[in-house]
Amino acid sequence: MNAIFQTFEDSTDPSQVAPRLAALRAELAKRGLDGFLVPRADEHQGEYVPKRAERLSWLTAFTGSAGLACVMADAAALFVDSRYTLQSKQQTDTSLFETADLVGDIPLTWIESHLTQGAKLGYDSRLHTQASIDRLRSVVERAGATLVALENNPLDAVWKDQPAAPDDPARIYSTEKAGESSGSKRERVGKEIARLGADAAVLTLPDSICWLLNIRGTDVPHTPFVLCFAILYADGKAVLFLNSDKIPWDMVKHLGPDIRISDPSEFAIALQAMKGKKVIADPGTAGAYVFEQLTRGGAAIVRRSDPCLLPKACKNAVEIQGARRAHIRDGQALTRFLAWLAREAPKGELSEIDAVEQLEAYRRETKVLKDISFDSISGAGPNGAVVHYRVTRKTNRKIEPGQLFLIDSGAQYEDGTTDVTRTIAIGMPTAEMRDRFTRVLKGHIALGTAQFPEGTNGAQLDSFARRPLWEVGLDYGHGTGHGVGAYLSVHEGPQSISPRGTAQALLPGMICSNEPGYYKEGAFGIRIENLVVVNETRPASEDGKRMLGFETITLAPIDLALVEPSLLSAEERGWLNAYHARVREAVSPALADDAEALTWLAGATREI
Repeated sequence: MNAIFQTFEDSTDPSQVAPRLAALRAELAKRGLDGFLVPRADEHQGEYVPKRAERLSWLTAFTGSAGLACVMADAAALFVDSRYTLQSKQQTDTSLFETADLVGDIPLTWIESHLTQGAKLGYDSRLHTQASIDRLRSVVERAGATLVALENNPLDAVWKDQPAAPDDPARIYSTEKAGESSGSKRERVGKEIARLGADAAVLTLPDSICWLLNIRGTDVPHTPFVLCFAILYADGKAVLFLNSDKIPWDMVKHLGPDIRISDPSEFAIALQAMKGKKVIADPGTAGAYVFEQLTRGGAAIVRRSDPCLLPKACKNAVEIQGARRAHIRDGQALTRFLAWLAREAPKGELSEIDAVEQLEAYRRETKVLKDISFDSISGAGPNGAVVHYRVTRKTNRKIEPGQLFLIDSGAQYEDGTTDVTRTIAIGMPTAEMRDRFTRVLKGHIALGTAQFPEGTNGAQLDSFARRPLWEVGLDYGHGTGHGVGAYLSVHEGPQSISPRGTAQALLPGMICSNEPGYYKEGAFGIRIENLVVVNETRPASEDGKRMLGFETITLAPIDLALVEPSLLSAEERGWLNAYHARVREAVSPALADDAEALTWLAGATREI
């Protein structure tokens, strides 16, 4: 069986790290630079980037979705967040790149300590947000060095076989699926721009533009983006910067007369032409390059969040109903997979790759799968403890009795994006495994059943999921929840559920993940992830605040073999039994012709 959507080859060659690093250093010396920054981001600051923009991976062999490298003449460092601590050390040459935490001031402290008086640190202003450059500049100047914006990226100069930019055409996303016309969205966001006292907003995030214009594309892996820029004016008119070769004949009519199409090469010119206008630009998501061009042209920059972020995050009724349908369909595929795994895994012959391919096959059988929503995390035993592990032919392990197997996967359907994690015991789990799993489950239930007043943000709720682990001195290093798009990115802001979360309040219509976990390095990993929709649970009381809560929309069995009932309260057992009854009701119709899977489902969702 060949996987259509996911490949398992290592995309980088660690043996090439040394010569590539040497080539970059030679190029820096030629340009009179003492150092250079290589972020994971592309010009759109997205998590998923085209092959052409995989600069960090090409240089370091690290394949994670977040990171930053700093290369000096005699030292180099790779900074990653806690999801990738183990992975970065496994993938890159640690004799060439020191590895450290990306979070907080650690990268800035390292950079300052390696700069000398008069040194020049280069950066590509297209690939760094203005906010990150603002923080960096003060550190560089404190060291007596200079931060230099470069017109041409020196890494591109030494990457001789750099892939071409994606050229697949954009696609129309119908109003019937979007639930609102582009014209209506542009009018709504335009009014917000005017309310903020601005004339226009610069949009650099592909998901914002795709949402606003009801278009989609295939420019990056697993995420239906078309890479482009846009300027939206307060009157609802817009300019879309997209190569005309990527615009099919019917899309011109779809976009309509209020959207002008310009070549991407004209983006800088358009920014410079905003003289005297008040222009919103998001310092947290837009490249510093945008701010440079607006400043050069004499615009008055209004530093505000991308005005599409919040309306995009608050799904309309059509999008929410589509998400529910997508999750029923996805739950049917997942149940077939889990029944297959329960039958085959105890034999000890399955591998991590076998599991990924089989799950993709069940999803393809729905006949409406467009893509997976990210490379599946398929971790057996100790590989499950690597939070964002990506299986390759080299790392592929057998799924053996006595292990835990963690599968984190998702699908892209035109009516919804899914993301679900299940942890399964292969054979008899140990008492430790059952204890840790049940504590993760307790945290999952506590968050999923939380009631909270409007105005509450995800950082305030994060501890609900951690408390059962904290009670025995345990924790996990990643956030508990992220936003999810509507046939867009599987990771979407501005909301999150994390100790480091934003101040953005959770609002009705937002879709988030609920995914506490526990990881024992070298042994096993546990994560339980469902997607939830924020709903109003009680109207405003005398103090004027509504109460909100979560509706769980993911539908797939949770492994009862790993549940220790004595650790669950009566309410928690009630939640689990009711959830499994919902799963059974939703997925059973699709299994009518599969008696073996139906029998397995009945046992997997039995009351405890």
